[in-house]
Formats: sequence, structure tokens, C-alpha cells
Amino acid sequence: MIYVKYEWGNWMYHGRTSWPQAIWFLSILLMLALLDGTTKFTWLVPPFAATLTILLLLPKSPIAQPIPVIVGTTLAASFGTAVSMIAHGPIYAVLAALAMVILLPLLRIYHPPGVALSMYPLLLHTNIWFPFLVVLPVTLIAVSSCSVLSRLSKNWANYPLPLRKG
Repeated sequence: MIYVKYEWGNWMYHGRTSWPQAIWFLSILLMLALLDGTTKFTWLVPPFAATLTILLLLPKSPIAQPIPVIVGTTLAASFGTAVSMIAHGPIYAVLAALAMVILLPLLRIYHPPGVALSMYPLLLHTNIWFPFLVVLPVTLIAVSSCSVLSRLSKNWANYPLPLRKG
């Protein structure tokens, strides 16, 4: 058996959030809070805060890269929405989450908040367009703004990781 020594400092790239990062985090969540109730959609969804946290504190992780964040999350929310057209309730939400825990890693687009978003339509009866009119735009805004700000601020880790050749 191989043992790997882990040190606390290796778990995250740093232990603090810088002021630009905190303002970015606050701005996106505040925008969602202000949008909430103005349309027929729910905008301020807790998994979005988890996504922003992953982008800030684990930017080099595979779960923080653009494809898992955008595609994995939207696919999971779409799956939950599709199931919600047939049935609702906590048991179906658990089954949707289980399906996403199995499927997303197989597709190499695993993003943990996506698993939570697969449950959301089954528990809260969201609009059928929730994955495409809420989840997709929010994840696109989060990923693109994080990418731009990582290039503009020296206090921000480089994001996203470059694609490997070959």
C-alpha cells in the first residue's frame, strides 16, 4: 500500500480570500438576491455560493474548471428538471443526486454543486426553463468573470488551468 503525506498547506492554494475576491463573491450573490422575486425564477440558489467558493479557493481543482462548472451543473439541473416533470419529492431528489454522482464523473464533468442542483427542481418545483435561464447564465457569468479577474488581479490565482496538449 502506498501512503501519501498530506500537509495542511497543500489542501488549498491559500488560506484567505482577498478583497477583490470577496467583492466579486458578494457582487454575484447580491445580484442574484436582487433578481430574486423580480421574475418567475428563483435566482439565489445555495449551490451557486458553493460554486463561487470552489472557484475562489480551489481554482486548480478539476471540479473548478469551466466545463465541469458550466456543463456539469447545467446537465445536472436539467436532469432534475426532467425527473420533476414525472414526479416530485425527497426520494426522487435523492435518486437524482445518486444518478449525478455516478454519471458526472463518468462524463468527466463532475462539479459537486451540480449534484445539489439536480435535487433542487424536485424539492422546490422550479420552472421548466430553470437549467437554461438561471443555471447556465449564472455559471457562465461566474466562470467568465473569474477568468477575467484572475488576469487583472495579482491577488487571484490563475484561472482556468490551460488545456493539456495531446
